[in-house]
Amino acid sequence: RSDIERQHRVIISHAFYMGQTCVTQEQYEAVMKTNPSYHKGAKYPVEMVSWHDAMAFCDHVSRRTGRSVSLPTEAQWEYACRAGTSTPFNTGRMLARGIASYNWGWSYPSDRGGDFLPDSVAVGSFPPNAWGLYDMHGNVWEWCSDWYGDYPAGEVTDPTGPKDGSLRVLRGGSWYGDPRGCRSAFRGRSYPVARSVNFGFRVVVLAVGVD
Repeated sequence: RSDIERQHRVIISHAFYMGQTCVTQEQYEAVMKTNPSYHKGAKYPVEMVSWHDAMAFCDHVSRRTGRSVSLPTEAQWEYACRAGTSTPFNTGRMLARGIASYNWGWSYPSDRGGDFLPDSVAVGSFPPNAWGLYDMHGNVWEWCSDWYGDYPAGEVTDPTGPKDGSLRVLRGGSWYGDPRGCRSAFRGRSYPVARSVNFGFRVVVLAVGVD
């Protein structure tokens, strides 16, 4: 773990639903009437989207459905990624080749260099975690709602990150990166206006009437 991954207890008090996959290109286009992705494919994750683009998508879907649709908080994302595990990956201590889309030329914890995969893959190409969520490790980085900042030292309930900042949180790693960046605890970040061929997102919906 790096210094920015300080372990601390988090309580999530509100039930939520999370998308089984990242938002796909066909889903994004159906709502936003455009597909900004570089690597085209209806079932591929939408990419080349900024944090602002992802939030605009959530706002559109919220208005259409009358539900509270948003980007996950960083705490919600890690909770869902881990699916009850405490190991570096929800698959255990290692992220083996063939079970996630990442740079297979690298290994964890012993790093070695190599060629990255040519691009992202269709969502759901690899097995889901124990809670049925696909691609929580690799494929594309996923925007979270939080500003990036230091973790608190003690226990917190429903954290939403700092009140302001210059960078937004990204989680999960990508097809381009090494497995170290795909760990459940790894914290990526970028400017909210940034777009990249390996930046995407998934959504959460507040569960109404569920404790």
